[in-house]
Amino acid sequence: MVATIALSLALIAAVLETIVDSGIDGFDNALWWAIVTVTTVGYGDVVPTTTIGRIIAGALMLVGVSAIPIATSLVVSVFITRMQAKQREQDSAERAEIVAHLERIERTLERIGKSADPRA
Repeated sequence: MVATIALSLALIAAVLETIVDSGIDGFDNALWWAIVTVTTVGYGDVVPTTTIGRIIAGALMLVGVSAIPIATSLVVSVFITRMQAKQREQDSAERAEIVAHLERIERTLERIGKSADPRA
């Protein structure tokens, strides 16, 4: 999922950089720059030189830095939700078992009380 998001962002940025920035020559260099930027490696071998290219670069950097934690938190959230549902099921089963056990104890105590009661 993270790789798909990163690759999608890189492709979009590469297309935009190829169109607007003459400092990055060719789509292959623009794609290389976008992948290096979105993954936050930042080699610096290819850089945008125009103002619009730098704006696109800044946006890509911000999105790239935030995309990984957002995707990770979504995955973790799904796992936690599933674990909590499973725990609720286990807790419910344990509560039902405890209630049944207490009811048996109460019935036993009632029988003991009745047999020990001289008026009975």
